[in-house]
Amino acid sequence: MTFPAVIFSFAIATLFGSLMHLWRGGNLFRLLLYLGLSAMGFFIGHFAAGALSIRFLDVGTIHLGFGILGSIIFLGLGYWLSLIDESNLR
Repeated sequence: MTFPAVIFSFAIATLFGSLMHLWRGGNLFRLLLYLGLSAMGFFIGHFAAGALSIRFLDVGTIHLGFGILGSIIFLGLGYWLSLIDESNLR
């Protein structure tokens, strides 16, 4: 991955994390959680598509389709896991 591709990938991941925060709301911790999960999911999806030689919505050296898919999956799982109410666990 070239340096401009990394910057573009972080921009796309930040966009998805910000959209999730805009949609579901929350405090600063939730925003940072969504941004981190989105970036992690994007890059895992990107590298998984490269390792499996899957070409879906590629933009230059970026496997954009699987990056977005990974970002959405990680955001969904992170949101779902963050719904645990600690008062019910005692």
